[in-house]
Amino acid sequence: MGLVTGLLLLPLAPVRGTLWVADHLLQEAERQAGDPRAVQARLAALNRALEEGAIDEAAFEEEEERLLARLDSPVRCTGHRGGAS
Repeated sequence: MGLVTGLLLLPLAPVRGTLWVADHLLQEAERQAGDPRAVQARLAALNRALEEGAIDEAAFEEEEERLLARLDSPVRCTGHRGGAS
């Protein structure tokens, strides 16, 4: 990158930095969403919330179904099939 190009793009540095951070946060969220341990931890927390009366049976069943579907699905949030991305 030439000096002139670098100087012209300098005002965009904060935006580019923000986009870089947002991209990495998205990648980490997708990785965690596809991690069976994270889903199992969320199921355990969901069970505790039901037992403590923090949520009702209908809310529990809806969230449990969504989480179990995530465990059963070979397609992760990244859109790739199978193993880790």
